Amino acid sequence: MKKGLRIAAGLVLLVLVVALTVNFIVIGGAKPHIADPADVGTGYDCILVLGCQVNGETPSDMLRDRLDRAVALYKAGVSDTLLLSGDHLSREGYDEVTAMQKYVVGQGVPQEAIRLDLAGFSTYESMYRAREVFGMRQVLVVTQPYHLYRAVYVARRLGLEATGTQSMPNRYVYPLYNQVREVLARNKDFLYSFVKPKP
Repeated sequence: MKKGLRIAAGLVLLVLVVALTVNFIVIGGAKPHIADPADVGTGYDCILVLGCQVNGETPSDMLRDRLDRAVALYKAGVSDTLLLSGDHLSREGYDEVTAMQKYVVGQGVPQEAIRLDLAGFSTYESMYRAREVFGMRQVLVVTQPYHLYRAVYVARRLGLEATGTQSMPNRYVYPLYNQVREVLARNKDFLYSFVKPKP
């Protein structure tokens, strides 16, 4: 029994070491390509906004902060296109993309400047589709800082010339939960970025 416990403990430790190693690889690979919003430059094919929770047609605080930053960057001339990518009706009555679209139009972005990815069900899928479906090459990704590392790392692994910049800063509920969940998600998308499965 003692031998079995030692083996189990060793396996748990190995998994933990691998997970943390991958986590630091993703952060290290993305960090040089993350810029302050004031320093992102111009000339991007699009500003890519990743979807997040909505309540009916109302964006959550996290999503609203992403959209507000994207609108500000659009109005500053960083790109003439917003690509809004999220969950569109994977379950009845839930539609991130339409809520995102209505919000940015309400902030003064013309409809012709908006492109909608209706199947951005995950960060990996959003990045894959940005290149393969929408033909983007140079993209500016807008999301929360903890999420930027994974988003930019995956985008660049898939061949996008991606730069990341943070959404409007804010404090959110459950920050520790978000960080722990993100470590696991980085490991999943690290694997996906090598295997490159079709969404």
